[in-house]
Amino acid sequence: MNNPMSLEGRVIIVTGAGQGIGLAISKLVIELGGSVAGVDMNADTLEAAKASLPSGKFLPIVGSVADQSIADDSVQKTITAFGAVHGLVNNAGIGRPAMIEKMTPQQWQLVMDVHVNGSFYFTQAVGKHLLERARAGDKNPGSIVYISSDAGRRGSLGQINYASAKAAMFGMMMTTAREWAKFNIRANAVCFGVVETAMTEKVRSDERFAENYLAQIPLGRWATPEEVSIPVCFLLSEGASYITGQALSVNGGFTIAM
Repeated sequence: MNNPMSLEGRVIIVTGAGQGIGLAISKLVIELGGSVAGVDMNADTLEAAKASLPSGKFLPIVGSVADQSIADDSVQKTITAFGAVHGLVNNAGIGRPAMIEKMTPQQWQLVMDVHVNGSFYFTQAVGKHLLERARAGDKNPGSIVYISSDAGRRGSLGQINYASAKAAMFGMMMTTAREWAKFNIRANAVCFGVVETAMTEKVRSDERFAENYLAQIPLGRWATPEEVSIPVCFLLSEGASYITGQALSVNGGFTIAM
């Protein structure tokens, strides 16, 4: 039997690809036979990622996902380098925590610009290419995965901006799934809890927070970037060919519901 998770010959754009979850996803896509165009604001981490990966399989693209022109440019650069785009992982994210009454308009807007606007710009830019191929007869144009969070389902103290942005991923994902299903373009989301990345280091090092949070996770530990990258790649693959419009919890059982 062929590997249903194979990404052989598939080209995936991954935002926030320079480190953490985005880098782990990029590595696994390549291990499964695909190629990656990695978008990130940090040129140094992108170059380090490129150096750690097989030659010719990772295209670094420096820029902010909050800039619409970067989304359009990323698609064109990817097509030039690899011939097509077959998938998108909207992973880029930032945190600017503050309690509601103390949050500045700048803190609110910056998080919205990266998570919500950035995901829309890349969905639209990649989607136009996928639709063009689908209308030309391609029966398997591609798949889009949105990286959401438990914060978008439950709220998060001191992160009304982040929680609101992650909740917006669901509406974006479901609408994309409904609009493009007739072209066999799939869209899904994954909802992470706390993953061991630089972004979560501060909260994980807070003993009181860590003890309380871990007590609510049946598996009793944080996730690693490597293990959470696997369901993302599954949703990009033909193994998920009949899955669209879904939000998959990858959180050790932190949320359990029918």
